[in-house]
Amino acid sequence: MTHDERVRTDQRTGLVELSTAECWELLEANGTGRVAVSVGTTPDIFPVSYLVRDGEIVIRTEAGTKLAAATMMTSVAFEIDRFDEDDHRGWSVVVKGRGREPTSLTEVLAFDELDLEPWVDASKSRWLAITPREVTGRRIP
Repeated sequence: MTHDERVRTDQRTGLVELSTAECWELLEANGTGRVAVSVGTTPDIFPVSYLVRDGEIVIRTEAGTKLAAATMMTSVAFEIDRFDEDDHRGWSVVVKGRGREPTSLTEVLAFDELDLEPWVDASKSRWLAITPREVTGRRIP
């Protein structure tokens, strides 16, 4: 076992730190999460459907608060999790990075080919891509 593969447990909380590879496995295996942005001085969180593509989190969206705040501010956060309340087990993954809206026709057309449908029956003609700066995760054993 290499240094990076050793399980790291927070002695104070008992939470197990997930490796970057484990975080990406969970991100790729799931399809719903939450985007957190700052709107002025107020944080806001939006539930979204997403895919992982070329190391980015890709979200179909529409013009509005989420897209504007995610692309105009210097950082955005994205989070997924699963919890079993009966067994008190679960995990969470947080991606911190920069949001961007694809601008090249080639990239927009490539995104349009993705099999990503929003949960709500509303127009979602725009895209938000989150380029990670940091990917972390924890598991409740």
